[in-house]
Amino acid sequence: MPVESMESAPWGESWARLRFAALFAAFVSLAGCHSFGDSASNPSDSFAAPTPQVDNAPLPNGAGDAFGGGPVRVGMILPLTLNGAPSVIGQALRNAAQLAVDESGASDVSVIVEDDRSTPEGAAQAAKAELDAGAKILLGPLFAPSVRAVGPIAKAAGKPVIAFSTDSTVASNGVYLLSFLIESYVDRVMEFAASKGKKSIAVLAPLNEYANVAVTEAQIEAARLHMTVATVSHYAPGQPAGAVQEIASLANPVDAVFIAEQADGMAAVSAALTTSPIKAQLLGSGVWNDPKVYKLPALQGAWFSTPENTGFNSFADRYRTKFKIDPPRLATLAYDAMSLVAALAHAQGANAFTEATLTTASGFSGADGVFRFRVEGPNQRGLAVMQINNGATTVISPAPKSFAGG
Repeated sequence: MPVESMESAPWGESWARLRFAALFAAFVSLAGCHSFGDSASNPSDSFAAPTPQVDNAPLPNGAGDAFGGGPVRVGMILPLTLNGAPSVIGQALRNAAQLAVDESGASDVSVIVEDDRSTPEGAAQAAKAELDAGAKILLGPLFAPSVRAVGPIAKAAGKPVIAFSTDSTVASNGVYLLSFLIESYVDRVMEFAASKGKKSIAVLAPLNEYANVAVTEAQIEAARLHMTVATVSHYAPGQPAGAVQEIASLANPVDAVFIAEQADGMAAVSAALTTSPIKAQLLGSGVWNDPKVYKLPALQGAWFSTPENTGFNSFADRYRTKFKIDPPRLATLAYDAMSLVAALAHAQGANAFTEATLTTASGFSGADGVFRFRVEGPNQRGLAVMQINNGATTVISPAPKSFAGG
Protein backbone atom coordinates (compact mmCIF):
# COMPACT_ATOMS: atom_id res chain seq x y z
CA MET A 1 0.00 0.00 0.00
CA PRO A 2 1.65 3.29 -1.05
CA VAL A 3 1.97 5.98 1.57
CA GLU A 4 1.00 9.40 0.20
CA SER A 5 1.34 11.43 3.40
CA MET A 6 1.72 9.98 6.84
CA GLU A 7 1.29 13.40 8.39
CA SER A 8 -2.01 14.35 6.76
CA ALA A 9 -5.27 13.71 8.62
CA PRO A 10 -7.35 11.72 8.65
CA TRP A 11 -5.65 9.20 6.34
CA GLY A 12 -2.13 9.51 7.83
CA GLU A 13 -3.30 8.99 11.41
CA SER A 14 -5.63 6.15 10.47
CA TRP A 15 -2.95 4.36 8.45
CA ALA A 16 -0.36 4.69 11.21
CA ARG A 17 -2.74 3.37 13.87
CA LEU A 18 -3.80 0.46 11.66
CA ARG A 19 -0.16 -0.36 11.03
CA PHE A 20 0.64 -0.30 14.75
CA ALA A 21 -2.33 -2.60 15.39
CA ALA A 22 -0.94 -5.04 12.82
CA LEU A 23 2.55 -4.79 14.28
CA PHE A 24 1.25 -5.35 17.81
CA ALA A 25 -0.69 -8.39 16.58
CA ALA A 26 2.52 -9.72 15.05
CA PHE A 27 4.37 -9.30 18.35
CA VAL A 28 1.55 -11.07 20.15
CA SER A 29 1.27 -13.95 17.70
CA LEU A 30 5.01 -14.62 17.70
CA ALA A 31 5.57 -14.15 21.39
CA GLY A 32 2.70 -16.38 22.44
CA CYS A 33 -0.24 -15.67 24.70
CA HIS A 34 1.66 -15.83 27.98
CA SER A 35 4.81 -13.90 27.23
CA PHE A 36 3.52 -10.41 28.04
CA GLY A 37 1.71 -11.18 31.28
CA ASP A 38 1.72 -13.18 34.45
CA SER A 39 -1.62 -14.90 33.91
CA ALA A 40 -0.89 -18.15 32.11
CA SER A 41 -4.37 -19.47 32.81
CA ASN A 42 -6.23 -16.60 31.21
CA PRO A 43 -4.44 -15.23 28.14
CA SER A 44 -6.97 -12.42 27.74
CA ASP A 45 -5.89 -11.04 31.14
CA SER A 46 -2.31 -10.83 29.85
CA PHE A 47 -3.31 -8.27 27.23
CA ALA A 48 -5.78 -6.23 29.23
CA ALA A 49 -5.06 -2.51 28.96
CA PRO A 50 -2.78 -1.56 31.87
CA THR A 51 -3.68 1.13 34.35
CA PRO A 52 -1.63 4.17 33.33
CA GLN A 53 1.17 4.90 35.77
CA VAL A 54 2.53 8.34 35.00
CA ASP A 55 6.09 8.91 36.15
CA ASN A 56 6.33 12.45 37.50
CA ALA A 57 10.09 12.45 38.00
CA PRO A 58 11.71 15.48 36.34
CA LEU A 59 13.39 15.16 32.98
CA PRO A 60 17.20 15.17 33.09
CA ASN A 61 18.98 18.50 32.85
CA GLY A 62 19.49 19.44 29.24
CA ALA A 63 17.14 16.78 27.92
CA GLY A 64 15.73 19.04 25.25
CA ASP A 65 14.88 16.16 22.94
CA ALA A 66 11.85 14.16 24.00
CA PHE A 67 8.82 12.85 22.14
CA GLY A 68 5.74 10.74 22.74
CA GLY A 69 3.01 11.43 25.25
CA GLY A 70 2.58 8.15 27.09
CA PRO A 71 3.00 7.18 30.75
CA VAL A 72 5.93 4.76 30.25
CA ARG A 73 9.29 6.49 30.07
CA VAL A 74 11.92 5.11 27.68
CA GLY A 75 15.52 6.32 27.50
CA MET A 76 17.45 6.49 24.23
CA ILE A 77 21.23 6.88 24.24
CA LEU A 78 22.46 7.81 20.77
CA PRO A 79 25.64 9.18 19.16
CA LEU A 80 24.02 12.43 18.05
CA THR A 81 27.44 14.07 17.81
CA LEU A 82 30.92 12.84 16.97
CA ASN A 83 33.92 15.04 17.84
CA GLY A 84 31.47 17.84 18.44
CA ALA A 85 29.88 17.65 14.98
CA PRO A 86 26.39 16.31 14.20
CA SER A 87 26.28 12.57 13.49
CA VAL A 88 24.20 11.40 10.54
CA ILE A 89 23.71 7.89 11.90
CA GLY A 90 22.76 9.17 15.36
CA GLN A 91 20.11 11.47 13.93
CA ALA A 92 18.79 8.69 11.69
CA LEU A 93 18.38 6.35 14.66
CA ARG A 94 16.53 9.09 16.53
CA ASN A 95 14.26 9.73 13.53
CA ALA A 96 13.47 6.04 13.15
CA ALA A 97 12.49 5.81 16.81
CA GLN A 98 10.19 8.80 16.45
CA LEU A 99 8.58 7.21 13.39
CA ALA A 100 7.87 4.07 15.43
CA VAL A 101 6.28 6.09 18.24
CA ASP A 102 4.21 8.15 15.81
CA GLU A 103 2.92 5.02 14.14
CA SER A 104 2.03 3.51 17.51
CA GLY A 105 -0.21 6.47 18.28
CA ALA A 106 2.29 8.10 20.68
CA SER A 107 0.04 7.32 23.66
CA ASP A 108 1.99 4.59 25.50
CA VAL A 109 5.57 5.83 25.81
CA SER A 110 7.46 9.05 26.42
CA VAL A 111 10.98 8.97 25.04
CA ILE A 112 13.95 10.84 26.48
CA VAL A 113 16.85 11.15 24.03
CA GLU A 114 20.38 11.84 25.29
CA ASP A 115 23.53 12.35 23.22
CA ASP A 116 26.41 10.13 24.33
CA ARG A 117 28.81 12.23 22.21
CA SER A 118 30.09 8.91 20.79
CA THR A 119 32.07 8.31 23.99
CA PRO A 120 31.73 5.82 26.87
CA GLU A 121 31.82 8.70 29.35
CA GLY A 122 28.98 10.44 27.59
CA ALA A 123 27.00 7.20 27.45
CA ALA A 124 27.41 6.64 31.19
CA GLN A 125 26.23 10.18 31.94
CA ALA A 126 23.24 9.76 29.63
CA ALA A 127 22.25 6.46 31.24
CA LYS A 128 22.36 7.92 34.75
CA ALA A 129 20.31 10.95 33.72
CA GLU A 130 17.63 8.88 32.00
CA LEU A 131 17.34 6.35 34.80
CA ASP A 132 17.09 9.17 37.33
CA ALA A 133 14.25 10.57 35.24
CA GLY A 134 12.32 7.31 35.49
CA ALA A 135 13.25 5.42 32.32
CA LYS A 136 12.05 1.80 32.55
CA ILE A 137 14.27 0.58 29.71
CA LEU A 138 17.22 2.00 27.76
CA LEU A 139 17.59 1.80 23.97
CA GLY A 140 21.13 2.21 22.63
CA PRO A 141 24.00 2.98 22.65
CA LEU A 142 25.40 2.09 19.23
CA PHE A 143 29.13 1.69 19.86
CA ALA A 144 30.56 -1.23 21.85
CA PRO A 145 32.62 0.82 24.36
CA SER A 146 29.52 2.86 25.17
CA VAL A 147 27.46 -0.29 25.68
CA ARG A 148 30.12 -1.56 28.10
CA ALA A 149 29.84 1.68 30.05
CA VAL A 150 26.02 1.64 30.20
CA GLY A 151 25.48 -2.03 31.08
CA PRO A 152 26.61 -1.96 34.74
CA ILE A 153 24.70 1.27 35.40
CA ALA A 154 21.45 -0.15 34.03
CA LYS A 155 21.92 -3.45 35.86
CA ALA A 156 22.48 -1.66 39.16
CA ALA A 157 19.15 0.10 38.60
CA GLY A 158 17.42 -3.15 37.63
CA LYS A 159 16.56 -1.90 34.14
CA PRO A 160 17.23 -3.68 30.82
CA VAL A 161 19.12 -2.33 27.82
CA ILE A 162 18.48 -2.98 24.13
CA ALA A 163 21.67 -1.82 22.41
CA PHE A 164 22.71 -1.65 18.76
CA SER A 165 26.34 -2.78 18.78
CA THR A 166 27.46 -5.62 16.50
CA ASP A 167 30.08 -6.72 19.03
CA SER A 168 28.53 -9.73 20.74
CA THR A 169 31.10 -9.58 23.56
CA VAL A 170 29.27 -6.59 25.08
CA ALA A 171 26.03 -8.57 25.42
CA SER A 172 25.05 -10.06 28.77
CA ASN A 173 22.01 -10.94 30.80
CA GLY A 174 19.91 -7.78 30.76
CA VAL A 175 21.97 -6.13 28.00
CA TYR A 176 20.42 -7.31 24.75
CA LEU A 177 21.73 -6.61 21.26
CA LEU A 178 19.26 -5.78 18.51
CA SER A 179 21.81 -5.60 15.71
CA PHE A 180 23.08 -7.53 12.72
CA LEU A 181 25.55 -9.88 14.34
CA ILE A 182 28.42 -11.37 12.36
CA GLU A 183 27.87 -14.76 13.98
CA SER A 184 24.27 -14.98 12.75
CA TYR A 185 25.30 -14.18 9.18
CA VAL A 186 27.98 -16.86 9.22
CA ASP A 187 25.74 -19.51 10.75
CA ARG A 188 22.94 -18.99 8.23
CA VAL A 189 25.01 -19.09 5.04
CA MET A 190 27.07 -22.06 6.17
CA GLU A 191 24.02 -23.99 7.27
CA PHE A 192 22.52 -23.40 3.82
CA ALA A 193 25.75 -24.48 2.12
CA ALA A 194 25.78 -27.69 4.14
CA SER A 195 22.17 -28.35 3.15
CA LYS A 196 23.28 -28.14 -0.47
CA GLY A 197 25.95 -30.79 0.02
CA LYS A 198 29.00 -28.62 0.63
CA LYS A 199 31.34 -30.62 2.86
CA SER A 200 34.70 -28.83 2.74
CA ILE A 201 35.44 -25.11 2.86
CA ALA A 202 38.32 -22.70 2.78
CA VAL A 203 38.16 -19.36 4.57
CA LEU A 204 39.56 -16.20 2.99
CA ALA A 205 39.99 -13.39 5.50
CA PRO A 206 41.69 -10.01 5.87
CA LEU A 207 43.61 -9.26 9.02
CA ASN A 208 41.07 -7.18 10.93
CA GLU A 209 38.71 -7.46 13.87
CA TYR A 210 35.57 -8.11 11.83
CA ALA A 211 37.21 -10.97 9.97
CA ASN A 212 38.61 -12.49 13.16
CA VAL A 213 35.10 -12.82 14.57
CA ALA A 214 33.78 -14.23 11.29
CA VAL A 215 36.61 -16.76 11.00
CA THR A 216 36.13 -18.01 14.54
CA GLU A 217 32.40 -18.43 13.98
CA ALA A 218 32.99 -20.19 10.64
CA GLN A 219 35.24 -22.72 12.36
CA ILE A 220 32.70 -23.30 15.14
CA GLU A 221 29.83 -23.68 12.69
CA ALA A 222 31.82 -25.97 10.41
CA ALA A 223 32.46 -28.32 13.32
CA ARG A 224 28.77 -28.30 14.22
CA LEU A 225 27.81 -29.09 10.63
CA HIS A 226 30.52 -31.75 10.23
CA MET A 227 32.22 -29.73 7.50
CA THR A 228 35.99 -29.69 7.00
CA VAL A 229 37.87 -26.39 7.10
CA ALA A 230 40.72 -27.08 4.70
CA THR A 231 42.54 -23.79 5.33
CA VAL A 232 42.14 -20.29 6.68
CA SER A 233 44.07 -17.93 4.40
CA HIS A 234 44.71 -14.47 5.81
CA TYR A 235 45.84 -11.37 3.93
CA ALA A 236 46.70 -7.77 4.62
CA PRO A 237 43.71 -5.51 3.89
CA GLY A 238 43.47 -4.80 0.17
CA GLN A 239 46.02 -7.49 -0.76
CA PRO A 240 44.15 -10.80 -1.17
CA ALA A 241 46.04 -12.20 -4.18
CA GLY A 242 48.47 -14.36 -2.19
CA ALA A 243 45.74 -15.80 0.02
CA VAL A 244 43.59 -16.58 -3.02
CA GLN A 245 46.54 -18.37 -4.61
CA GLU A 246 47.04 -20.38 -1.41
CA ILE A 247 43.46 -21.66 -1.65
CA ALA A 248 43.81 -22.35 -5.36
CA SER A 249 46.93 -24.45 -4.63
CA LEU A 250 45.21 -26.85 -2.21
CA ALA A 251 45.84 -30.47 -3.11
CA ASN A 252 42.13 -31.26 -2.74
CA PRO A 253 39.81 -28.54 -4.10
CA VAL A 254 37.20 -27.36 -1.62
CA ASP A 255 33.44 -27.20 -2.17
CA ALA A 256 33.07 -23.63 -0.94
CA VAL A 257 35.08 -20.55 0.03
CA PHE A 258 33.75 -18.36 2.82
CA ILE A 259 35.02 -14.80 2.36
CA ALA A 260 35.13 -12.79 5.59
CA GLU A 261 35.42 -9.46 3.80
CA GLN A 262 33.23 -6.37 3.90
CA ALA A 263 31.76 -4.60 0.87
CA ASP A 264 34.54 -2.04 0.45
CA GLY A 265 37.19 -4.74 0.24
CA MET A 266 35.40 -6.97 -2.24
CA ALA A 267 36.65 -5.30 -5.43
CA ALA A 268 40.22 -6.42 -4.69
CA VAL A 269 38.99 -9.92 -3.78
CA SER A 270 36.99 -10.15 -7.02
CA ALA A 271 40.03 -9.12 -9.06
CA ALA A 272 42.16 -11.80 -7.40
CA LEU A 273 39.49 -14.49 -7.87
CA THR A 274 38.97 -13.59 -11.53
CA THR A 275 42.55 -14.61 -12.36
CA SER A 276 42.51 -17.75 -10.20
CA PRO A 277 41.31 -21.27 -11.07
CA ILE A 278 39.03 -21.51 -8.02
CA LYS A 279 35.64 -22.95 -9.00
CA ALA A 280 34.18 -23.41 -5.51
CA GLN A 281 30.92 -21.87 -4.34
CA LEU A 282 31.58 -18.44 -2.83
CA LEU A 283 29.92 -17.61 0.50
CA GLY A 284 29.56 -14.27 2.26
CA SER A 285 27.62 -12.35 4.87
CA GLY A 286 25.09 -9.54 5.05
CA VAL A 287 27.79 -6.87 4.66
CA TRP A 288 27.71 -7.85 0.97
CA ASN A 289 24.17 -6.46 0.68
CA ASP A 290 25.46 -3.55 -1.39
CA PRO A 291 24.88 -2.81 -5.11
CA LYS A 292 28.60 -2.33 -5.73
CA VAL A 293 29.22 -5.93 -4.65
CA TYR A 294 26.48 -7.24 -6.95
CA LYS A 295 28.34 -5.94 -10.00
CA LEU A 296 31.69 -7.60 -9.30
CA PRO A 297 32.47 -10.25 -11.96
CA ALA A 298 33.82 -12.95 -9.65
CA LEU A 299 30.82 -12.64 -7.31
CA GLN A 300 28.24 -13.74 -9.86
CA GLY A 301 26.66 -16.90 -8.45
CA ALA A 302 27.86 -16.18 -4.88
CA TRP A 303 25.62 -16.77 -1.86
CA PHE A 304 25.28 -14.51 1.18
CA SER A 305 22.94 -14.26 4.16
CA THR A 306 21.01 -11.11 5.00
CA PRO A 307 17.62 -9.87 6.19
CA GLU A 308 15.15 -9.77 3.31
CA ASN A 309 14.78 -6.29 1.87
CA THR A 310 10.97 -6.08 1.71
CA GLY A 311 10.49 -4.81 5.25
CA PHE A 312 13.34 -2.31 4.99
CA ASN A 313 12.02 -0.98 1.68
CA SER A 314 8.61 -0.34 3.21
CA PHE A 315 10.18 1.32 6.25
CA ALA A 316 12.40 3.44 4.00
CA ASP A 317 9.39 4.70 2.04
CA ARG A 318 7.67 5.88 5.21
CA TYR A 319 10.87 7.34 6.65
CA ARG A 320 11.48 9.23 3.40
CA THR A 321 7.94 10.59 3.41
CA LYS A 322 8.29 11.93 6.95
CA PHE A 323 11.90 13.15 7.02
CA LYS A 324 12.54 13.90 3.30
CA ILE A 325 15.76 11.90 3.28
CA ASP A 326 16.79 8.30 2.72
CA PRO A 327 17.49 6.29 5.89
CA PRO A 328 20.76 4.39 6.38
CA ARG A 329 20.38 0.62 6.62
CA LEU A 330 20.97 0.62 10.39
CA ALA A 331 17.97 2.87 11.04
CA THR A 332 15.65 -0.11 11.35
CA LEU A 333 17.44 -1.11 14.55
CA ALA A 334 16.01 1.88 16.39
CA TYR A 335 12.67 1.50 14.63
CA ASP A 336 12.28 -2.15 15.61
CA ALA A 337 13.48 -1.55 19.17
CA MET A 338 11.04 1.31 19.70
CA SER A 339 8.17 -0.54 18.00
CA LEU A 340 8.77 -3.48 20.34
CA VAL A 341 8.91 -1.29 23.43
CA ALA A 342 5.76 0.60 22.42
CA ALA A 343 3.89 -2.66 21.83
CA LEU A 344 5.00 -4.11 25.17
CA ALA A 345 4.11 -0.88 26.99
CA HIS A 346 0.70 -0.96 25.34
CA ALA A 347 0.19 -4.51 26.62
CA GLN A 348 1.61 -4.29 30.14
CA GLY A 349 2.62 -0.73 30.87
CA ALA A 350 5.76 0.01 32.86
CA ASN A 351 6.05 -3.60 34.09
CA ALA A 352 6.44 -5.08 30.62
CA PHE A 353 10.21 -5.20 30.31
CA THR A 354 11.01 -8.38 32.24
CA GLU A 355 13.60 -10.93 31.24
CA ALA A 356 10.88 -13.51 30.59
CA THR A 357 9.07 -11.18 28.19
CA LEU A 358 12.13 -9.91 26.35
CA THR A 359 13.65 -13.38 25.90
CA THR A 360 10.50 -15.25 24.90
CA ALA A 361 11.63 -18.17 22.73
CA SER A 362 9.17 -17.50 19.92
CA GLY A 363 10.51 -13.99 19.46
CA PHE A 364 9.08 -10.91 17.79
CA SER A 365 8.50 -9.54 14.31
CA GLY A 366 9.98 -6.28 13.02
CA ALA A 367 10.87 -4.45 9.84
CA ASP A 368 13.86 -6.78 9.34
CA GLY A 369 11.85 -9.94 10.01
CA VAL A 370 11.67 -12.15 13.07
CA PHE A 371 14.17 -11.83 15.90
CA ARG A 372 14.60 -12.98 19.46
CA PHE A 373 16.94 -12.18 22.31
CA ARG A 374 18.94 -14.86 24.03
CA VAL A 375 19.05 -14.78 27.83
CA GLU A 376 22.79 -14.13 27.64
CA GLY A 377 22.19 -11.04 25.45
CA PRO A 378 22.88 -11.70 21.73
CA ASN A 379 20.04 -12.02 19.26
CA GLN A 380 19.00 -14.55 16.69
CA ARG A 381 17.43 -13.32 13.45
CA GLY A 382 15.47 -14.92 10.69
CA LEU A 383 17.79 -14.39 7.71
CA ALA A 384 17.44 -15.13 4.02
CA VAL A 385 20.12 -16.46 1.68
CA MET A 386 20.58 -14.45 -1.50
CA GLN A 387 22.36 -15.31 -4.74
CA ILE A 388 24.10 -12.70 -6.87
CA ASN A 389 23.44 -13.00 -10.59
CA ASN A 390 23.63 -10.49 -13.45
CA GLY A 391 24.38 -7.62 -11.11
CA ALA A 392 21.35 -8.22 -8.91
CA THR A 393 20.21 -10.57 -6.16
CA THR A 394 17.50 -13.17 -5.82
CA VAL A 395 16.27 -15.00 -2.73
CA ILE A 396 17.25 -18.66 -2.89
CA SER A 397 16.31 -19.51 0.70
CA PRO A 398 13.64 -17.29 2.28
CA ALA A 399 13.95 -15.99 5.80
CA PRO A 400 11.83 -17.97 8.28
CA LYS A 401 8.66 -16.29 9.49
CA SER A 402 8.91 -17.83 12.96
CA PHE A 403 11.34 -19.70 15.18
CA ALA A 404 11.11 -23.42 15.70
CA GLY A 405 12.05 -24.68 19.14
CA GLY A 406 13.74 -22.73 21.91
